[in-house]
Parts: sequence; C-alpha cells; structure tokens
Amino acid sequence: MSEALEYYDAMSRHISELERSPTDEPALNELFRLMHNLKSNARAMGYNPIGEVAHHMETIFGLIRDKEKTFTGSVVPVLFKGIDTIGEMIRAVGANEDLPDVTHLMANLDRLVQGEEPVLELETDDEEDTTRKLELSDLVYIQIKKLDHLMNLVGELIIDRDRVLTLGQEIGNPALIAAAAHLSRIADELQYSVMDARLVGVGSLFSKFPRVVRDVATAEKKDVELTMTGEDIQIDRNILQIITDALLHLVRNAIGHGLETPAERIAAGKPSQGHLLLSAQTERDDVLVQVRDDGRGIDVESVRRKAVERGLVAANVAATLDDSAVRGFLFEPGFSMAKEVTEISGRGVGLDVVKLAIDSLGGQLRVDSVLGQGTTFTLVLPTSIAVKGALLFQLDQRNYAIPLMHTDSVVSLLPENFNVVGGMLLTRIQEENVPVVSLRRLLHNGDGPLPPAVRTDLEGRQDIIIVNYNNRRLGLIVDRFLRQQDIVVKPMSKPLDTIDLFGGVTLLGSGQVCLVLDVPALTRLFLAKRP
Repeated sequence: MSEALEYYDAMSRHISELERSPTDEPALNELFRLMHNLKSNARAMGYNPIGEVAHHMETIFGLIRDKEKTFTGSVVPVLFKGIDTIGEMIRAVGANEDLPDVTHLMANLDRLVQGEEPVLELETDDEEDTTRKLELSDLVYIQIKKLDHLMNLVGELIIDRDRVLTLGQEIGNPALIAAAAHLSRIADELQYSVMDARLVGVGSLFSKFPRVVRDVATAEKKDVELTMTGEDIQIDRNILQIITDALLHLVRNAIGHGLETPAERIAAGKPSQGHLLLSAQTERDDVLVQVRDDGRGIDVESVRRKAVERGLVAANVAATLDDSAVRGFLFEPGFSMAKEVTEISGRGVGLDVVKLAIDSLGGQLRVDSVLGQGTTFTLVLPTSIAVKGALLFQLDQRNYAIPLMHTDSVVSLLPENFNVVGGMLLTRIQEENVPVVSLRRLLHNGDGPLPPAVRTDLEGRQDIIIVNYNNRRLGLIVDRFLRQQDIVVKPMSKPLDTIDLFGGVTLLGSGQVCLVLDVPALTRLFLAKRP
C-alpha cells in the first residue's frame, strides 16, 4: 500500500511536469517505469483491475515515448483522469472498499490506442474535486548508516546506564536509585525501538531466489521446485546483508550437490522433480533460516574417507567419530566432495565461507542429513548483532565475557570427575565425553603445543564453561563465574583487531573494560595445540 501510494504521488508529480513541457523525456520515462512497476505489483498481489488500468496507461505512455502520439489535446485529460482513478483504486484497496467502475476510462484508453477521439465526460463541479485531500505516504526512507550511528549511540547509552545503576547502588541514595531505574527503563525502550527500526522481512532476500534456482537448475539440467515460507519473519538488516552470500552458496550447493537429475530420482523411486525449501522461523531470541532439499543426502562414510585422505584426521580417530562430527569436516577450508569442477561446485570454495559469515555474527550453522532422503542446513542467527547475551566470568582478577550463543552450560566439578586420556583432560557431561582445558593455559601458553594434562594439577572445585562450536563441545576452566547480562560489543581498534581470540570489547557498569572471547577461534586454537 505504501509503495503503491508513493507510485501514485510520483505519477501525479511527473504528469504535471509533462503538461508544462510535453517533450520532457525524463518525466515521460519515469511515468512509463512507474506504470510498469505498478502493473507488475498489482497483478502479483492479485489486484488485476489496477494492473489492467496501469497496463493501458503504460501502452499510451509508450506510444508518446516512441513519438507515435503527442501529449496534447484530448490525450491530456484522459491520462490525468487515469492517474486520479489509479489513486482512487489504491485508496479503495486500503480501505477495503469496492473498486470504482473504470469501464468508461478503459474505453477511452482503448480509443486513444486505436487513434480515435475519446469521449470526454462533462466536468461536474462536484464536491469531491473541490475538497480533494492531500495525502502523505507513511514511509520514510532512511540510510542504513544513519541507523548504524543511532545504534552506536544507543550502545554508548546502555553502557552509561549500567554505570549509573552501579553507582546508584554503591552510593545508596534512594533518589539516585529511583532516577537510575527510570533511566534504565527508558534506555531499554529506546534500545528496542532502534533495533525494531532496523528490522526487515526475510522475504526481501528470499524474493531474489526463484530466479537463482531457475538459472542454477537449468545449468545443472535438473528439475527443481522452490518453496518459501516465513518471508515475514523480521531480522536486522545488517545480518541479512551478511548472510546473503552464505544463503546463495547453500542454495546453489543444494541444487549442485544435493538434488539428483530427473533420471537418477526416478531410478531411486522418487518424483522426477526435486524439492527445495527455503524457510525462516523464530526460536526464542534467534531466527532460524533453513535450506532443505530432498536429494541424495550426505554420505557420511565418503566424507570420513575424504577427511582422512586430506590429512584432517587420523584414520583410527576418524573411525570413532559420530555422524555429526564427521559432517563438521564439510566446513573445513578447501574441502569439496565434487567429482569434477563445474560452474556450480568443485572448486573447494565451500561451506567454510558460509561458516565464517555465520561465525562473524555470533551465529551457528547446523547440518542434518539422511542418506537418500535429503539434507537440511540451518542458520541460527541473532535478531540483532549490537546487543548480545553474555556470561561474565573472572580469570586472573580480570573480567571476561563469552557469548551465550556458544555457551552450552556451566558446571562445577571435583578433581575425581576428570580422567586423563592421551595427555588431555576429559569429563563425562550429559552422556558425552567432553575435553576440558584451563583457559589460562590456553591463552598464555605461547606458540607450542599444550603440555600434557596432569590430574594432580587440579585443586578443589573447578568452575567450567562448556562451549559448543561446529558440533564440538569444549570445557574451559575459569576462576569464577560472575553473572549473565546483555552487553554491547564494540569492535577492537587497530592493531588489536588482528587478535582473533577476542570478538570485541565491552564496558561494564563498574567502568572496567571487558574482553569478549571468540568461541570459534578458541576452539580452533585448542584443536591446533592439543597434545
């Protein structure tokens, strides 16, 4: 509705310019473009009468543009009447009323196309014309960088709010505590309002995929039906921008690798047409975007063999890994299962690109697959990247934060709950053996491998944060848990931004600087340094 009213406003403006200067080509081209867009949008939304009027008007503007007609004489009132009628029809749709009768207008437009003289209605001095209302669209276009700046300022305000709250509690003045509480409520509301202003429908990205699917399916000689659901789910516009390439890669991957050719599908007892689902849904504070195909699925044994060939894992270790751990190798740089290089696949610029994009958002990428039945890739995304839930803890008298997105659980264990296997500490949590490492040792060990773990090094109760990245769980021993809180993450300034172990920095209510740990980088560091 907002867009259609904007088109109508722009048409009214350009036709007035055309009346003043009948040879004004930019105005004429713009009128033609606006009519064409309105026609397409109206038909797509099922408002065919508006589409028909716009189509007839577009034809006449095309004739004027091609110099077969001129914008003079009886053409002028008919086209003005046409634009007024389009405005009435759009408003009728908005008010859920019956559309006005356009039989006379359509007949006149047909006469103009055929070169006949239109039958003009006698001008009646009715009340509607003299009291015509002027309407403004309720849409305001605003540059993303202005919203980014606003979000940055809100982030600063949230940090100062926490500072004021802390000071209020320390000083103990009731008036200051009450004012701080009021400031806190307003800051929260402002934060959510600004975050809300940045939200866009996932459909604005999804709508670009029918053409992509068609082109890739044609290139791969496959028959693919695309279904899209959840287009109205809202997400931060910057997040949508960052996942665009990742989603494109997953869709191309699903058609190139996942779906079989019609002949292969029939041989496997499936319908010849492959199905691809692109969906979005909300789960608590996250948005899940899924790419699901009903193709051949991931052959875990094939991936296992390829990982051993590539030297990513020793053969004896590979044999013990479960399916989800093996599928994790698909996200390694340069890993490709393609037999040959095509335009779509086989270059090894693979899912690692997708993984990096999701990691940069503090999101997660999950893969589920059943051999012969299909594969589902799930992108778990935060609705906003400015404010993150985090777990605060202490190490060597310093405060650190770790994003909740990658935090499975926190546990306190006694030394007897640990075993040492192959120089590595292991503990059993939720029916799974989880490797455990001292975060202090991991961060301050220098460049060499970690020294073999010794159980006698552990004294008393150990506070452990269990993190999860790429289906790998890892326990980090810290000095003390503090609390869970929402933090505003600021990027590190140069040259500290080259240290990938830290995803950013935040300021606590006490005014202290607090480093935010990057779980993907910590996990990669542990895998590289483990004994």
